[in-house]
Amino acid sequence: MGDFLVVGAGMAGAAAGYFLSAFGDVTLLEMESAPGYHSTGRSAALFSEYYGNPTVRALTAASRAFLTAPPPGFADGPLLSPRGVLTLCPAGAEDDFAAMLADGLSAPVPVREIDVAEVTEYCPIVRTGRYIRAMVKPGAMDIDVDLLHQGFLRGVRARGGTVVTGARVRELSRDGGRWRAATDAGVFTAPVVVDAAGAWADEVAALAGVRPLGLTPLRRTAFLADPPDGMDAARWPMVTDVADTFYLKPESGRLLVSPSDATPVPPCDARPDDLDVARAVERVREATTLRIRSVRHAWAGLRTAAPDDTPVIGEAPDAPGFVWLAGLSGYGVQTSAAVGRIAAAAATRTPPADAGVDPAALSPTRFQEARPVR
Repeated sequence: MGDFLVVGAGMAGAAAGYFLSAFGDVTLLEMESAPGYHSTGRSAALFSEYYGNPTVRALTAASRAFLTAPPPGFADGPLLSPRGVLTLCPAGAEDDFAAMLADGLSAPVPVREIDVAEVTEYCPIVRTGRYIRAMVKPGAMDIDVDLLHQGFLRGVRARGGTVVTGARVRELSRDGGRWRAATDAGVFTAPVVVDAAGAWADEVAALAGVRPLGLTPLRRTAFLADPPDGMDAARWPMVTDVADTFYLKPESGRLLVSPSDATPVPPCDARPDDLDVARAVERVREATTLRIRSVRHAWAGLRTAAPDDTPVIGEAPDAPGFVWLAGLSGYGVQTSAAVGRIAAAAATRTPPADAGVDPAALSPTRFQEARPVR
């Protein structure tokens, strides 16, 4: 018996557990053999206050202080390191570029438009003749995803919490003011359950008799390729276009490449699609002088989106003690500190944890009308 059950020990669940552990005993229930197997372990690992809608950007900004200066002992190295993003505008995309530029000027580190002739100073392989405008987003940073994730998990354990792996939830019911989760690793109970199950969050809700949100898992493909011979790409920014048709980013001595796909799929252990890999190769060929002779390693991850592409955090209107932490849609790593605090506040019914983030914009009540719990 404990105070809080968190279903899912990926980044969102680990962050929620970390902040909840200040209020009581936490048990994280992870269905895989190791936490972070799905979305967390397949992230593009970028912190960007230019990315997402206004609510997402507010969550990212609210996470910055924690990621920049985590508590003593949380991590044995920096969580963030400089990267930047170079965003390119082909002919016909001028309106989108202008809107992105206007939004980015209000970021803590404003975007800066550069002359197209300067683009190769940032990334020498870009085909400058293909683009008519360009901007840099200097405040974007790399995130050490594993260091962050392990810091949250270590904090849960240090405060007496438990991380249970191989614990897929099979039944979830409420009796006498407590939730009972029957899992592959045993039965666990607590007055509050936090649904941080990622692509499986609607399925977990259905087990509990809670109305699903209509979440959509979206597959995104990525792979590693070698940089051009004789070029050190380590300091290049991430490179993308304003239409988000591809990105490439230095990663461990190679280039991480993606076609920025978002293909709806059922909850699953996502696998890369050969056609998406081929699309990425072709788009990079058109955008740059890079010749991808071989794909070193390809993978896919799931980014699970709510209908309005905004995270859902808050107590379900139809189930007391059932707290949603879902629909993070690829923003979960960079917003983890804020969403963890907000989920903990919802689970403990304490005041909202982060000024500048509108709780109503995150609440599940924006999709659901209250009905009695079964």
